Amino acid sequence: PCPLCLPQYGLVFDAGSTHTALYIYRWPADKENGTGVVSQLDVCHVDGPGISSYADNPAGAGASLKPCLDRAMKMVPAEQQRETPTYLGATAGMRLLREENSSKAERVFAEVAKAIGQYPVDFRGARTLTGNEEGSFGWITVNYLLGTLIKFSFTGEWIHPPAADVVGALDLGGASTQITFFPGSTTDDNSTGALLRLYGTNYSIYTHSYLCYGQKQVLKMLMASLHQDNPSAQQILHPCYPAGYQENITLANLYNSPCVRVPSTASSAQLLRETGTGDPAACRAAIQKLFNFSCGANETCGFNGVYQPPVRGQFFAFSGFYYDLHLLNLTGGQSLSSVNATIASFCNSSWEKVQKEFPTMNRTHLRDACAASSYILTLLLQGFKFNHTTWLNIHFVRQVTDVDVGWTLGYMLNLTNMIPSEAPQRVVGLQRSNWMAATVLLAIMLILIFCLLTVMCCQKNSAYERL
Repeated sequence: PCPLCLPQYGLVFDAGSTHTALYIYRWPADKENGTGVVSQLDVCHVDGPGISSYADNPAGAGASLKPCLDRAMKMVPAEQQRETPTYLGATAGMRLLREENSSKAERVFAEVAKAIGQYPVDFRGARTLTGNEEGSFGWITVNYLLGTLIKFSFTGEWIHPPAADVVGALDLGGASTQITFFPGSTTDDNSTGALLRLYGTNYSIYTHSYLCYGQKQVLKMLMASLHQDNPSAQQILHPCYPAGYQENITLANLYNSPCVRVPSTASSAQLLRETGTGDPAACRAAIQKLFNFSCGANETCGFNGVYQPPVRGQFFAFSGFYYDLHLLNLTGGQSLSSVNATIASFCNSSWEKVQKEFPTMNRTHLRDACAASSYILTLLLQGFKFNHTTWLNIHFVRQVTDVDVGWTLGYMLNLTNMIPSEAPQRVVGLQRSNWMAATVLLAIMLILIFCLLTVMCCQKNSAYERL
């Protein structure tokens, strides 16, 4: 096949706070930049924790990526590897590490860049995304896949669906959570806005990322808060853990995150006993203490005083939002009252009962399922201000058109300029004038065939008359 006709490939590492994944994308080279053209060839999950966990062993971060890079090299044809754009984007885990110790963060980046640089790809750098970028690229991904930014019409023209058709994006990671949507009016706070020009249309979107409000860090803040309620006790009574669950934890492990403040009296070697009490109401109350829901000077806000216009339109919720609710089979568009009842029932169950009901589920995930799902409800309803009516506008998804939803595809589309700022001039298929010419030609042919058939019929009739 001709070199220009070969499909093209792109690689993006999603270096999250809890783990890293490599996404392998492919698209036909001979097509215009239409929607739905890029497909996900594979996703490779890197063994071990997120790269921010290698702060004291940066070489380990680089080494951890190699099995997935080896796998990618088997999928991308050798003659195209050097033209394959490759990126590594890190999110809130590295944002936290950079705040804590910027030199350690730089050493981790140097090692992952060195590891990727050993492969014959077009490596275009490793960097930390800002919270607003993470939210914006997730929004671009979901709208690109849904075809709400631009559509290719039957008549061979690009058409812009109404701006009201674009959907919002809700993302929950390990260390941060993002809300991004098109509010329909200008935002009152520039720090929570992003202006995107895609296919010749301007989108003034609202986006905000709450650092420390990802699932892993919230669970740490929750445990620390429960301990600080009674710091002298050797036992932490945890209302979100199933009754009968017990585990020991050191104070050092409890306060090993920049998202939780270490009490001055703490002795890091001290051992604490975590005991589950399985109390849904107390669990929700303990989670609510982690938020400040009052808006202060902002008439409309999300939480912690951050400006947020009222939620508007349909939303796609992915990553942790999907996985946490999917564990309890709650991603099928159930009503809010049904979701509430299911979570309350699960949170009321004993450790023995939930282990019997979910025998294959990872022990840690099972322990945290009540806290995680209760947190999601609090975040969406009281944090982001959804209600019983707008809850039905949230669609919990893992994929759209067989592509994982997250920021990675939007990031690659943006950096490879596959979504032009102006609407495409050339289109796949026939131009409108060509369609018209083809239609006229077809009409003429049909008329000629009709005339021919009429003549033949007349000739046959005259032959019969002669006989």
